[in-house]
Amino acid sequence: MTGATGQDENSGTTPVREGFRFDEAALARWMVEHVPGYAGPLTVEQFKGGQSNPTYKLTTPGKSYVLRRKPPGQLLKGAHAVEREAKVLTGLAQAGFPVAHVHALCTDDSVIGTWFYIMDLVEGRIFWDATIPEVSREERPAYFDAMNATMAALHNVDYAAVGLADYGKPGNYFERQIGRWSKQYVEDVDAGRDPDMDRLIEWLPAHIPAGDDTAIVHGDFRIDNMIFHPTEPRVLAVLDWELSTLGHPLADFSYHAMMYHMPPHIVAGLAGADLAALNIPSEQDYVAAYCARTGREGIDDYRFYTAFNFFRLAAIFHGIKGRVIRGTAASAQAADRARMFPELARIARAQID
Repeated sequence: MTGATGQDENSGTTPVREGFRFDEAALARWMVEHVPGYAGPLTVEQFKGGQSNPTYKLTTPGKSYVLRRKPPGQLLKGAHAVEREAKVLTGLAQAGFPVAHVHALCTDDSVIGTWFYIMDLVEGRIFWDATIPEVSREERPAYFDAMNATMAALHNVDYAAVGLADYGKPGNYFERQIGRWSKQYVEDVDAGRDPDMDRLIEWLPAHIPAGDDTAIVHGDFRIDNMIFHPTEPRVLAVLDWELSTLGHPLADFSYHAMMYHMPPHIVAGLAGADLAALNIPSEQDYVAAYCARTGREGIDDYRFYTAFNFFRLAAIFHGIKGRVIRGTAASAQAADRARMFPELARIARAQID
């Protein structure tokens, strides 16, 4: 979860932090057997970002890789499922969707202490500020269009054809998601309760729109979770699939479009930005482009989708708060996210009041 200041906080690597070290020689031995073409020696660094699942850069003389692992310590049931990330990346690659190539998954705790998978390191640009100040005013619409097209392409993937028919439960997505995040929020007693969250837990289940679509949903589709081509308005890889599942595509799209209402100090957002001066498409035009690409006439109940997504993000921040309190948060910036939780819960509630 990164705001406009996220570049310094989350890009680049650092020596592996205390509590997140592992037996690098054991990993190297495992890679010899399981990663085609691997040849050491191996150097391991930790990425600054990726606070939920610790993420490492693996460098060899001929190639660089990324390792994602479950964090050490006591974990909430069903959280940090790196095996699901590896599965969805492998399926989407078959569909030609832009993701990093997965080499291998390890479900043996004895190698480095927790399950992990290894994928290619994709070189390109990550934009930490949704206004994309690094890009010229003339080029900006093409970058937004590339994001829009990538999201539509994801929702148009035939998930059964790429082996992902069992990646989630089709139907009742909002009911299940509201139930899941409400339960995690209530059960994380270390992080405490919040009156705005309690109100949302009451309101949301009673206002779920009719109708049900199913697609692969990313769950955290933001500009700073994409690697763009070094010079072109083209998405090379979408990152951070830990929240992905089979779900309602409008939940996923409206989460992405939430950038239009998001204060940039919380996550990469456009709230308060002069879109016309920046030559960034309006929310209305952005929604229309997505609808055209996915065969929709429009999106009814947009207020519900926005409220749901702010609630869900607040629940995620609440989980980060719990991990900070328990000492299992992997990111140096997790404490900042924890402090932002009440503000995010207030914004979520404001959507319904």
